[in-house]
Amino acid sequence: MEDSFRAILSRAAQTHRLTAAEIIPLLAARGEAEQALFAAADAVRAKWVGDDVHLRGLIEFSNYCHNDCLYCGLRRSNGRTRRYRMEPADIVAVAKAGVNLGYRTIVLQSGDDPWYTSAVLAQVVEEIKKLGVAVTLSIGERKKSEYRDLKLAGADRFLLKQETADPELYARLHPGQSYHHRVECLEWLAELGYQVGSGNMVGLPGQSLATLAEDLLFLQAKAVDMAGIGPFIPHPDTPLGGCRPGDVGLTLRVLAVARLLIPWAHLPATTALATLDSEGREKGLRSGANVIMPDLTPPPYHDAYEIYPGKGAPLPTDYHAAVRKLVARVGRRVAATVGHSVKPGQIKRHGDRSAVQG
Repeated sequence: MEDSFRAILSRAAQTHRLTAAEIIPLLAARGEAEQALFAAADAVRAKWVGDDVHLRGLIEFSNYCHNDCLYCGLRRSNGRTRRYRMEPADIVAVAKAGVNLGYRTIVLQSGDDPWYTSAVLAQVVEEIKKLGVAVTLSIGERKKSEYRDLKLAGADRFLLKQETADPELYARLHPGQSYHHRVECLEWLAELGYQVGSGNMVGLPGQSLATLAEDLLFLQAKAVDMAGIGPFIPHPDTPLGGCRPGDVGLTLRVLAVARLLIPWAHLPATTALATLDSEGREKGLRSGANVIMPDLTPPPYHDAYEIYPGKGAPLPTDYHAAVRKLVARVGRRVAATVGHSVKPGQIKRHGDRSAVQG
């Protein structure tokens, strides 16, 4: 391991500040250097967010989407997808079942589906909040007034991944959409008081280590509370179906650098990692991650929410118990709190015993 690499890694772990040029060698690390990166990220994770792993129950309540993103199996032009929408009462019922399984956060996710008005979703949020849990929304771009209505209804967090911080690459992958409006939505969410999540895919066609470095600096500049980072997995019914999938090792290195640059953030060991590597979640937890998002979506909906191949695969009967065993296997514990992030200088929220950093 070269002295220059060791110096960059030490500076990242101590100051959480790097330039794009300094990030690139970390993303390119192999062998001993790569293991040192993972160890540093894991140490920063332990210092800033502790050994708790937050399990956040995911309900994918609609696979309709009015967008036509080139990489996504839910894209508007994919006529082979069996579309569905869950009734509001059914969404709440699934959330109750998740709470009974011990989940402290419920994540409501869909395609960009305006069929669900903010009024309808606000009622769903209000009912779920009565269960004493946090609510995360991942429903795409909406008007600022709609975001406000949902925040007033009790929504705690919002996940809106930008997928890439390169405006030109964003435009190629998202026909008819605006990168600048995406960023504007993230700014609205922060202004309204949400805990804001964003994130990027690793291995997108046209991406480079330099663009990945800019993705990481974007997440740091936005001071996100959560960053979803996972590998690109090509879906055969999309224009990118013939492309190569993202590399698991590179994805883990991006995740590790994210932990170094945004040490307070909640970082999931994603389902996409587990899809490409049977040990993907364990590797993610050892490389800086502290969140798992188990899927609560019931059949027949679960198998139809196929944003990439394998995403809708049937879940084993012991799925939820297996997730907890996985956490124990890597020497960690399942969190008992709702898991709000705490940035430097912030005061912890009521009911969350996360440590204050700063």
